[in-house]
Amino acid sequence: MVDKPAPDDGTAVHAEGPTPPTAAHENALEKATSGHVNINANFEAKIQNPLEGLSYDELMSRVEIFAQEKELTGHLPLLRKGALVAQNPAGAYDITGPEALDEEEKAVLRAEVEHKWRLPTKLFLTIATCSIGACVQGWDQTGSNGANIFFPEIYGIGSGSTRDSILVGLVNAGPYIGSAFIGCWLSDPINNWVGRRGVIFISAHFCIWPVIGSAFSNTWEQQLVNRLLMGIGMGVKASTVPIYAAENSPAAVRGALVMSWQMWTAFGIFLGTAFNLAVWNAPHNWRLMLGAPFIPAVPLLILIYFCPESPRWYMKKNRYSKAWDSMIRLRNHPIQVARDIFYIHSQLEIEHDIIKGRTYANRFAELFTIPRVRRATIAAFTVMIAQQMCGINIIAFYSATVFKEAGQTDFQALLASFGFGLVNWLFAFPAFWTIDTFGRRSLLLFTFPNMMWTLLAAGLCTLIPLGTTRTALVSLFVYLFAAFYSPGEGPVPFTYSAEVFPLSHREVGMGFAVATCLFWAAVLGMTFPFLLHSTGTVGAFGLYAGFNAVAFILIFFLVPETKKKTLEELDYVFAVPNHRFAKYQTAEVLPWWIKRYVFWQKSATLKPLYRESDVKSAQSVEREEKMVQGDI
Repeated sequence: MVDKPAPDDGTAVHAEGPTPPTAAHENALEKATSGHVNINANFEAKIQNPLEGLSYDELMSRVEIFAQEKELTGHLPLLRKGALVAQNPAGAYDITGPEALDEEEKAVLRAEVEHKWRLPTKLFLTIATCSIGACVQGWDQTGSNGANIFFPEIYGIGSGSTRDSILVGLVNAGPYIGSAFIGCWLSDPINNWVGRRGVIFISAHFCIWPVIGSAFSNTWEQQLVNRLLMGIGMGVKASTVPIYAAENSPAAVRGALVMSWQMWTAFGIFLGTAFNLAVWNAPHNWRLMLGAPFIPAVPLLILIYFCPESPRWYMKKNRYSKAWDSMIRLRNHPIQVARDIFYIHSQLEIEHDIIKGRTYANRFAELFTIPRVRRATIAAFTVMIAQQMCGINIIAFYSATVFKEAGQTDFQALLASFGFGLVNWLFAFPAFWTIDTFGRRSLLLFTFPNMMWTLLAAGLCTLIPLGTTRTALVSLFVYLFAAFYSPGEGPVPFTYSAEVFPLSHREVGMGFAVATCLFWAAVLGMTFPFLLHSTGTVGAFGLYAGFNAVAFILIFFLVPETKKKTLEELDYVFAVPNHRFAKYQTAEVLPWWIKRYVFWQKSATLKPLYRESDVKSAQSVEREEKMVQGDI
């Protein structure tokens, strides 16, 4: 057992640079990782604290080494307290001796549970800035929605022929082609060079100048180039903003804060539909519709300067003093900073022992070769492709066209699109309260069946003869579809994908996930006009209703729950093999659901898959023994 280090007297100085690993550090790490859950094959589905089993002296030794190596010796007394809290959160109030928490620190930790929304101003500013970035994304999508009524004729591609339908689809899909093939894949290297804030700053420029350029385009070729450039910014931004929000947020409210991406994307769609309606009678209205989305990108460009960088990005770069400075702006008290930084570091050491990718090519290949990362990739791919295949963007891109097909005039179609945008935004609010309680997976499993039948009903209603009844019913079921989408498949995919990858692969993993989403958005945007022309609204909506059924099955078997776990604890969730997870769904969840909701057996119980570590820490036992013996 390592001797307990002497208390820090505050006179320690920082080293000139990162200290090389010492033999003591290697021994401490070996003790910490020996017997630890294998994060590539967690057959027992155990969620384990990386500090579990360390004695008091071993833990303090690790804190001492950590502080010296990471140039944090000035915070050593706090780090000792933070390490004890991280090791045994439930026993934090009972710590005695020199590391005992004072009343202020106890009150802060208690408030985390009792008042989880009592967060620092800088964190709220960060999330607000991320929300503006999402608003840009949504408005960019909707500008072409209203303009679709006008620009095909002006550009000479409005004849309705197969060629012209494909060209209209290509122009609409331009941002998603730029995102899927360029923007998303630039996310990893640009994040590596300039960090999360730098990426968002750069992407904001791509969401200003090409958007303005699109308003002045006189041919479909010029319009396509501008929309491809806009897509590069959208892809980089969509791959980074949810990660930035997730890495800065506490676990208890991470889902609600990160889902602001989708909520404010929906708000951007709503703003776009409102603006399209407002400029209906303006000269060159379609040019205003295409150019206006640059407006929210301007405050995004300015506000990101005032936000702190992600502490986890600094830790990835081994800049722990910067990580401390950043974290102190994102938490209410230094004790939370000390606890979180040491806990994250401890899990990252175990993660690094398994996952050692260095180059971009290595990291990309490891998305499919390292079991823990591959499971995250499959789950993120599933929820992302499901967001497109559910059919939401055939409404977001082409609602004006769909409503015209239902027999409405141009103005009525824009008015109905405005109603869709409003419903899509308002019904995202319930996810604030459910995504961290009801859970990501449960929201998905609830919404997909409901999206399936409402989309199918909307399509079938177009068979009714033209008139008020047909118009009203098509609008009703499209709105119901949006109401079911917004609290479930709306916010979950980007929130989920930003969480599930380990820090080493987070940028490239999120880039792949967003590229998946936006590539299929491009495919959808290009093919829907042709599909609508060939099969009619019933055939097109019926096809996407079928995709909803397929998505439900894939999510049931491939997508684990992530709520209320730290980003590092998710290593253990995705360490469970997929066949083990699927077997549990078939053998336990499905029979329980049938008993509970078909036969109404309220006594039916569900055996949990994951089991939290419930082993009392060796440190707690040792301290109790010392208290009994009078040593403390």
